[in-house]
Amino acid sequence: MPFGRRRNRIDRSLRERGVPPEAQHKEREIEQTVGPWDAADAPDDGTPRIDLGSLRLPAVPGTELRVDVNAQQKVVGATLRLGESLLQLSAFAAPRAAGIWDDVRADLARSASGQGGRLQEVEGPFGPELAGYVLATPPGAPGQPAPSPVRRAARFVGVDGPRWFLRGMISGPAVESPEAAAALEEAFRQVVVVRGSEPMPVREQLPLTLPPQAAAQLAAQQAAGGSAGRHRPPSGTGG
Repeated sequence: MPFGRRRNRIDRSLRERGVPPEAQHKEREIEQTVGPWDAADAPDDGTPRIDLGSLRLPAVPGTELRVDVNAQQKVVGATLRLGESLLQLSAFAAPRAAGIWDDVRADLARSASGQGGRLQEVEGPFGPELAGYVLATPPGAPGQPAPSPVRRAARFVGVDGPRWFLRGMISGPAVESPEAAAALEEAFRQVVVVRGSEPMPVREQLPLTLPPQAAAQLAAQQAAGGSAGRHRPPSGTGG
């Protein structure tokens, strides 16, 4: 079942209206029929998902999954691409009794402002989110001066789960177009987070791993002199 700000907001609203606890429970059950999901409550919905360890990402038709891998073959990021739009996903450890999205939103907005960007809080399909633009430096050519930072339209969405927090950054045309955003928002809803039982510091990123076949291919590439960077799993979501 989803856990977090959307549910908390419903609980508070119901209490303010004097709704008895039994009725609150029934209304929460209606709300808790969509993801993102905790691994313990993920539905058996037949959706194919790619296992990246702490994240199981849906194979949405028309999207492509790319992962960022460092020199130690460690996965440090995961992105779903749909046309020119991107959904970058990260999951973090969170406290048992409270969510962290409120604080994370404030930190993201403050950080963007300090770097010349601008993010404002708006209401979105997952509750409060941030929308605006950040400054990003595009990749440069080898041996050439680094390009100047450019404005990049962005949305940050987040959901608090049981001892985890899932953040998504949407960029590209989907920031401005609800139609373009719909598929990426649906992908975000279908993410399953595998928190694990080990203790972790709050806000530490949950570890990501490559599927075994992709890890073996990457190891072979690096043994042959290839470099780390973006990697597309062979079972990726292209379609």
